[in-house]
Amino acid sequence: MGKPLVVVFSGAGMSTDSGIPDYRGPQGLWRREPDAEKLVTYAYYMADPEIRRRSWLMRAEIAALEPRPNAAHLAVAALERGGTPVRVVTQNVDGLHQLAGMPDRKVFELHGTARAVVCTRCHVRSPMAETLGRVAAGEPDPACLTCGGILKAGTVMFGERLDPEVLAQAMTVAKGCQVFIAVGSTLQVQPAASLAGIAAEHGARLIIVNAEETPYDPLADELIREPIGSALPELLDRLQDVGV
Repeated sequence: MGKPLVVVFSGAGMSTDSGIPDYRGPQGLWRREPDAEKLVTYAYYMADPEIRRRSWLMRAEIAALEPRPNAAHLAVAALERGGTPVRVVTQNVDGLHQLAGMPDRKVFELHGTARAVVCTRCHVRSPMAETLGRVAAGEPDPACLTCGGILKAGTVMFGERLDPEVLAQAMTVAKGCQVFIAVGSTLQVQPAASLAGIAAEHGARLIIVNAEETPYDPLADELIREPIGSALPELLDRLQDVGV
């Protein structure tokens, strides 16, 4: 019998140890600066050049931090390298799972990626670093070099639909896994959060690693409130020791 499939569902709390602030946690960006949510809301972004200017500055500030994978990201990649079938379904857009060593084809980015930029008119994609270079050179709201359209990060903003193909792939692995670990997510944003419930309904062992309560806690087989950077590596070591 092969090893059970493990799905790691990661939210913003997974990347706080890498220096990237979360959104809804106790010190989250939305709680400290509620107006910041407009920077990643499609309608506001498209309508207001000042919102776009602030959004590009926010992207530049995060890039300047040069975030690196933390112990939690590295532990997930190590589990996969060790021969356990692992799939990552992430709400994060930072690409840190891939930088830690997870194969890109095994990471499903529900909310897109901040490593790329897309034109809202002609849909051409380009590296984020190129656009941030233009911002640093003095373009506060750089336009598409192909068609002059408005550029945005390759992320799914509030008010945009998730990529149906990526969501379908995520649902497939949630239904087929034996262990579903939700890490650093409030499990409040739908439809992504529903994957935890879908996994539990299909017989998976549900483990939630998060500092605060989530709506899916009653379905969980195990709740872990300890810091993610130490708790997740310990959990994955424990699962590997018992053959998951």
